[in-house]
Amino acid sequence: MIEPEVIGIIGRQGAYGRWLARFFRERMGLVVIGRDPPAGDTALDEAQIIAACDVLVFAAPIRDSAALIADYARIAGGRERRQLWLDVTSIKREPVSAMLASQAEVLGLHPMCAPPKAPTLRGRTLACCPARLDRWRPWSQRLLAALEAECVEADPGRHDQFMALVQGMVHAVHLAQASVLRQHGGEFGFLEGLWPFRSASFELDLTMAARILSGNPAIYEGIQFDNPAALPVLESLVEQLAQMRDCLRQGDETARSHFREVFIDINRQFFGKTALQRGNHGFERLGYLLADLTEPRTLSIHLIDDHPGSLRDLLQRVAAHGVNLRSIHSSRSPEGDVHFRLGCEDDSDPAALARIVEDIEASGLGRRVRSA
Repeated sequence: MIEPEVIGIIGRQGAYGRWLARFFRERMGLVVIGRDPPAGDTALDEAQIIAACDVLVFAAPIRDSAALIADYARIAGGRERRQLWLDVTSIKREPVSAMLASQAEVLGLHPMCAPPKAPTLRGRTLACCPARLDRWRPWSQRLLAALEAECVEADPGRHDQFMALVQGMVHAVHLAQASVLRQHGGEFGFLEGLWPFRSASFELDLTMAARILSGNPAIYEGIQFDNPAALPVLESLVEQLAQMRDCLRQGDETARSHFREVFIDINRQFFGKTALQRGNHGFERLGYLLADLTEPRTLSIHLIDDHPGSLRDLLQRVAAHGVNLRSIHSSRSPEGDVHFRLGCEDDSDPAALARIVEDIEASGLGRRVRSA
């Protein structure tokens, strides 16, 4: 099996470029070099990067990826035939096609999430387009195993059609919702006025809108503008909303019957019993989580001494002070530290909570985190 030593990341200063650089160094023990001219990372030119690397990873903006890859293929001039080229672009047809124009082996990847705080993609989906793999196939399989993602394969063109629905449609809905809130929320005090009246659905939608608006605008712009499959999906979405609007305008029993048939009955049949049960169960779980996060008495603890039995030790120290827990959730910080959020009974004595923190910190088991 080929064992690479040097990974070159084109776009190392971008969010995914930085995450991948850390992953390759820390999880796979490889040397990472990069080039990212917009960020001032130009210590090596294109020809030097190509000559020095065993694997090239393109982590550039969607609209620039295909042209950038084509430039590297032209500069490589056949020297890349010993290499594996990867990309992590949110669309796959054009970048994979550009990599196939080179003589490198080619694997297109699309992590279906922003760069995580965790050191791997465990629990996340990774779309894979193995376009041309031979000698590099065993190492590619090792890479995917190390990433720990739930991998799903697709042809690049098919992938982009999926993304028009999974990303393009979903992002469009949440961005449109944000605009409607901006236009109509003023009389209610905008988000601050609406928040006390939230349902779980509203909170989840608002969370998604905030996530998108907090991200890199170029990514969300590219998902819409640079995927040819996105426009037909958005046109279908607008048609469905217009049909719903027309039902409301008509307002009579015929319109109500049409609404129930088209938007509820037919869609219920399309989803099927299994998907509806799974979705309802998932919504209930999210609702419980949101309720847990509103608990007024909480402790957030970074578990410094992370070994089998550490959580048991932590809970024993809580119990020793007579405090009963309502919930417990774990997460990771951007540095990968394990955090536990302990939701306590509403009538828990604040002094007892303070003593718990003192006990945990004195033991060296953990320390309090001020923000959950």
